[in-house]
Amino acid sequence: MAKRRADDTEIIPAVIDDEESADSEPQPSRAGRFGQALVDRLPQLSATIVAGILLCASFPPFGWWYAAIAAFALLAWVLTRESTTLAGGFGYGYLFGLTFYVPLLPWTGEFVGTFPYLVLVAVESVFPALFGLLAVVVRRLPGWPIAFAAVWIAVEWAKSTVPFGGFPWGNVGFGQVDGPLLAIAKLGGEPLLSFAVVLTGFSLAAIAVETLKWWRNGEDTGRPPAVVIPGLCITAVLLGTAVIWPQVRHSGLGAEDDPAVTVAVVQGNVPRLGLDFNAQRRAVLDNHVRETMRLAEDVRAGKAAQPLFVIWPENSSDIDPLANPDAAEQITAAARAINAPILVGAVLAGPGYSRDNPVSTNSVIVWDPADGPGDRHDKQIVQPFGEYLPWRSFFQHLSPYAERAGYFVPGTGDGVVDVAGVPVGVTTCWEVIFDRAARESVRSGAQMLAVPTNNATFGEHMSSQHLMFAKLRAVEHNRYVVVAGTTGISAVIAPDGRTLARTGFFEPAYLDAQIRLKTQLTPATRWGPIVQGLLVALGVAAVVAAIMHNGGFVPRSFRGRRVRTGDRHKGAT
Repeated sequence: MAKRRADDTEIIPAVIDDEESADSEPQPSRAGRFGQALVDRLPQLSATIVAGILLCASFPPFGWWYAAIAAFALLAWVLTRESTTLAGGFGYGYLFGLTFYVPLLPWTGEFVGTFPYLVLVAVESVFPALFGLLAVVVRRLPGWPIAFAAVWIAVEWAKSTVPFGGFPWGNVGFGQVDGPLLAIAKLGGEPLLSFAVVLTGFSLAAIAVETLKWWRNGEDTGRPPAVVIPGLCITAVLLGTAVIWPQVRHSGLGAEDDPAVTVAVVQGNVPRLGLDFNAQRRAVLDNHVRETMRLAEDVRAGKAAQPLFVIWPENSSDIDPLANPDAAEQITAAARAINAPILVGAVLAGPGYSRDNPVSTNSVIVWDPADGPGDRHDKQIVQPFGEYLPWRSFFQHLSPYAERAGYFVPGTGDGVVDVAGVPVGVTTCWEVIFDRAARESVRSGAQMLAVPTNNATFGEHMSSQHLMFAKLRAVEHNRYVVVAGTTGISAVIAPDGRTLARTGFFEPAYLDAQIRLKTQLTPATRWGPIVQGLLVALGVAAVVAAIMHNGGFVPRSFRGRRVRTGDRHKGAT
């Protein structure tokens, strides 16, 4: 009961129950409670960390595609535990993001310092954290693995959209380019492939949990086993892969009667890696001219096939060849030597260019040996913090490298250029990461895809990860993809995702290969955005349904946990 003063006013209760009497043991300190909380949650924390590392291992340079499935099975176990609250789901999701992105993205800070790299990791980890929170909301729905997978795709869509145009790097499907599920990309692109992977992982977790419950309890409730839906989900993924894979493989082997052409890739290399690679712009151009001349000599000697056209990488001529006659002469000499048009990656002065406003376009120009510059593609999706600096007045204070960001402006067009009569879809470096770039060019008539890129500012691990985007695009759109890098990795990729030829990193080299020109449109090319929209809508619907099922955003099981001290002796919880 409560003590009272002489004026009969109630003061703070001195005695609540026997367990909280004045002679009870002292309460642990805040640090002690925090330490005990960590110990209590050690299994969940350990599983979350392992899950993040496993997801990273599914990407190059490891490429263990199956690790992603195990990662989401572990994460599901953590998020479906009754003890995991909304705040816990957010925290576990954020920890999962950190342990995934920290080892995945160190190349982003290789030449710009640790701080920008850690900021990127911290921002991107918010999206897995958001998934963790929403997963706790929807986990009571029947068939929760489907809800989990749909919510994950909705979060990936958000991550690929905001901020500053999004950052799809690390989307789950891109880590499957060496695995058997890759064929699913032909049906619905990367979003459907991601959905299949995470659905499989979540379903395996559901089967394991329900099997353990059955083994422990041994009770027959008379209801359908809870493993039916997860089992059907895994069966659907495997069946879909089995149906589509023979078609993908058939196309990759060149079994169709498509016209064949020979193309060449020139990797001229740069004087040195790092942000200042273009300080010797003329040396980079000379390297590509020299390597093209070597290719021409080998063609004349019968050591290489005569290409229909040649692809140079992004930034192969950072000297504007439309404004610099000397650069134009060198490119023309190389084109005449090889007797074929060259796709030249060049930096051109943009509209309204001046010393105070050095706007530029990152362009790929078709350079004919007789007529010089012709058709061109101006990069439409430019990279924030690299090719341009958003909020320049703010971000320039965060890193001494910020001011080195370019002043590039996006171009327009459909991404298709005509090269020797062949419609070629161009997705320059950063563009290939985004679904819409390659899809627009293929829908506009591209019969093959070219990916001119420059990885000199990052390193080999970034280049190996960047190659996975091209592999997925090849399967997604049933097109041969030719990657041309200044430093590597340059490659020729078949429509089944196989690498037919590739260069090493940081060396001058060329590739010549025969590819086939294709005109068919895959389901992913036709309906990819619709498939993604339906998956996102399913995720949103799952959250809304869960809120209605829970009677609010916070599940009922989380309510009433704040105990009124005066009621504890009555057994309130």
